[in-house]
Amino acid sequence: MTTLILPVADMIRMGYLEDLGERGGAANPFFVLMGIEPVSFGDGRAELSMPVRPDMLNGAGWLQGGLYTALADEAMALALLTVLGEGERIATISQTTQYLSGVREGCLKGTARVVRKGRTIAFTDGEIRGSDGALCARTTASFAVMARQG
Repeated sequence: MTTLILPVADMIRMGYLEDLGERGGAANPFFVLMGIEPVSFGDGRAELSMPVRPDMLNGAGWLQGGLYTALADEAMALALLTVLGEGERIATISQTTQYLSGVREGCLKGTARVVRKGRTIAFTDGEIRGSDGALCARTTASFAVMARQG
């Protein structure tokens, strides 16, 4: 099977949420790279899963911390995409992650919700949990909400 990799602008124009619902993680090149799969999304919420692979571990044998942040960012952006108005697009402005526990194996679940979406800024919360349900990280982010160009 050949995976088609599209620029982000093209993914949005082609109905990214519909494509994600139909094709799962194959609809997003970063999801393919990281093994991320959408579990559910809609109404300002999203859940993603990601396996912890040996090539994701740092030198001490723990999942590299940036991967918690990346998974949370993707979940929060997906949650926000579900409540965007026609012609709106987003970009992450800032993100803060608190690391609470490490993992070495298993599968992570990233959940997110939109706290508030305004005309120009949106606020989101996310959590990352390990296979055992333990809370591994909490994150918050703000996103710019902009009119889509072209």
